[in-house]
Amino acid sequence: MGAGVAEIWDDVRIFLAVARSESLSAAGRLLRMDPATVGRRIARLEQSLNAPLFAKSPQGYAMTEPGARLLRHAEAAEQAMQAAAEAVAGVTEGLSGQIRIGAPDGCANFLLPQVCAAIADDNPELEVQIVALPRVVNLSKREADMAIAVSPPTAGRLSVQKVTDYHLHLAASESYLAQHPPIRTRGDLNGHRLVGYISDMIFDKELDYLSDLGVTRHALASNSVAVQFHWLRQGAGIGIVHDFALPAAPDMVKVLGDDISLTRSFYLVRHADDRRLERMNRFAALLADGLRRETARLEGLT
Repeated sequence: MGAGVAEIWDDVRIFLAVARSESLSAAGRLLRMDPATVGRRIARLEQSLNAPLFAKSPQGYAMTEPGARLLRHAEAAEQAMQAAAEAVAGVTEGLSGQIRIGAPDGCANFLLPQVCAAIADDNPELEVQIVALPRVVNLSKREADMAIAVSPPTAGRLSVQKVTDYHLHLAASESYLAQHPPIRTRGDLNGHRLVGYISDMIFDKELDYLSDLGVTRHALASNSVAVQFHWLRQGAGIGIVHDFALPAAPDMVKVLGDDISLTRSFYLVRHADDRRLERMNRFAALLADGLRRETARLEGLT
């Protein structure tokens, strides 16, 4: 190629954005670049390499075989550039730049806000973004720099670290319990309105809480923990609640707490190659420690 190193890297950066977003418009938003310009740069890179990198279809831009081969090297180059930037800058006292975390919405709503705010307080040049999704975050497409998961992934070049256990119980508002028959045994749950997940939208088996109790029908269901929580808080029924969420609703109490108790775990998932980046390692350590501390603190309040 006749282009300079900076120009080559810029084309590779654009290629990565299109490969991960599978469209020119989405890549343009990520890069803050006009989609037409993105298309021209991809065409230039294809011409320079004398190979088609993408096949355009109604579904978007799909990588060809040459594109898939380039992707492996492009991601390695990206990691090398990030590591080089850190090496040149040296280890500074505070963290800076943008870091995006993906998480299921229970963790994203009730734990990550205060944990990330505390990290940001100590690192004013750092920009933290939380992506709350009712599905597994796709790290290979760089939807996030790291993710919190409720079960450890088994595929992909990923680094997985168990962070902490957490607990869940049946709960309901005091107003609901006051207006309905008492619940002293599991059998007493019959006839009560249950709140839970939409069964065919459960994206991880660890979230299938009510099936452990033999419950197959939920009168009120949502793919969002936050929606379920607000239903329960408003006295709509009984459902499984994270213990760390209960302090946010003082009027909500555990039901059959001595009989029904679930334990799950949070895992921190990262790109395997990111472990070479000191900045990511430092943030990951702060995040894991903060999650452990905040989970223990909030569960202690219940």
